[in-house]
Amino acid sequence: MVDTHKIASVAKDVLLAPVYFHQGRRIKRDTVRLPEPDGERCGLVSLHPATDGPASDKSTLKLMIVGDSAAAGVGSQTQQEALVGKLIPILTQQLSAYSSFNMLDWSLQATTGHTSFDILRRLYVLPAPTQPVDVMLLSVGVNDTTSNVAIDKWKQQIEDIIAIAQRKFGVRELIFLSLPPMADMPAIPAPLNNFVGAKALLLDQILQQVCATHAGVNYMATDFARMIKEHSNGSPIDIAVMFASDGFHPSSLMYGYWAQQVSERMLALLDISKAE
Repeated sequence: MVDTHKIASVAKDVLLAPVYFHQGRRIKRDTVRLPEPDGERCGLVSLHPATDGPASDKSTLKLMIVGDSAAAGVGSQTQQEALVGKLIPILTQQLSAYSSFNMLDWSLQATTGHTSFDILRRLYVLPAPTQPVDVMLLSVGVNDTTSNVAIDKWKQQIEDIIAIAQRKFGVRELIFLSLPPMADMPAIPAPLNNFVGAKALLLDQILQQVCATHAGVNYMATDFARMIKEHSNGSPIDIAVMFASDGFHPSSLMYGYWAQQVSERMLALLDISKAE
């Protein structure tokens, strides 16, 4: 059966191609280039300061945050206001109260502009850890969307990332963060936003499908509706407050809500709950 809706969509994109091209060039020319925030990119946190003596390897939770500009915290002034800076204190508090881990060993490996290929290459270059990574958090896909990566290439590179993460880094739980709603980004005007948003949604669907075929690999759908509801307390809200001044990256406010959801998913995967 002929998919008339798909044919119509392709025809529309062909007709609008010059508009997309023009708008894309304007975005590259006019969008403010925000720097990666300053701050620590690794740390070793004691979860039980009263414990005497060094913690054993088995009592250390090893966390790696890997990816693109969102993982790197672009949109915030400092790492303390970014994803990692919001996430580590939440995890520290939860792990200190409810787990047998004595230490949290974390590192951030993220760079603005990185695509799935760049991330794969980075994982190849990084030295193998002395201790297996318990959780690897991955933010990828926005730059693949804007560079219009081929679908087959995207799928294969996600598969390759999973393979090296598990083989070289011994990752226990790999968490891929869902792609953001790119159609809602203030920096991307209509009709280009709908085209980019559709491509991001397609890559996100493939990411979800790949994750479902691997043990220990998790797709985390960020609940943006929950973020907005919690911030607005039921009142009307301007979606722009969820984005940084460039209209493209998350704001510090959004990083905070994002970190809360990530911590909940991490703790659930590690089966850490409050002792009765």
